[in-house]
Amino acid sequence: MTEQANSSEACEPSGPTIWVDADACPRVIKDILFRAATRTGVELRLVANQSLATPRLANIRSITVPSGLDVADSAIVERSQPGDLVVTADIPLAAEVVAKGVTAINPRGELYTQESVRQHLSMRNFMDSLRGAGVQTGGPASFHPRDRQAFANQLDRWLARLPHSHTHNLRKV
Repeated sequence: MTEQANSSEACEPSGPTIWVDADACPRVIKDILFRAATRTGVELRLVANQSLATPRLANIRSITVPSGLDVADSAIVERSQPGDLVVTADIPLAAEVVAKGVTAINPRGELYTQESVRQHLSMRNFMDSLRGAGVQTGGPASFHPRDRQAFANQLDRWLARLPHSHTHNLRKV
């Protein structure tokens, strides 16, 4: 696992952190997260199996994990903790982090709860069985500006709950 640190300081977050399942995260959502991290100083970690370009700020890092099934997910589950936010469209990942008390939202702004995760997993399994039977089920709906706005609103609600002591002055590196 390689962590691209934007400073010479230790790479472990010092407060509430936003963890992003970055391989499948839309660019527009990453841009919203970069702006929020720049504005507030919140720690932002983008986990992917490829190197990512990030703003050169001390609170923003990308973590490159080896390619493989659920490697990025495992890194996020291992490192996230209650008080953090995980951004993912991956239902099994959302289920794992919600179970350990971490807040999770998808790139369309939906807040995952234990109940909604159960419903999503049930629907996912049902759709898998339909596809296994040869039924064409289609894919997810196109990403719309309303999805971007819903995500930004949900992110703002999470940021508003943070103690002000966790936002700090930023240093460019």
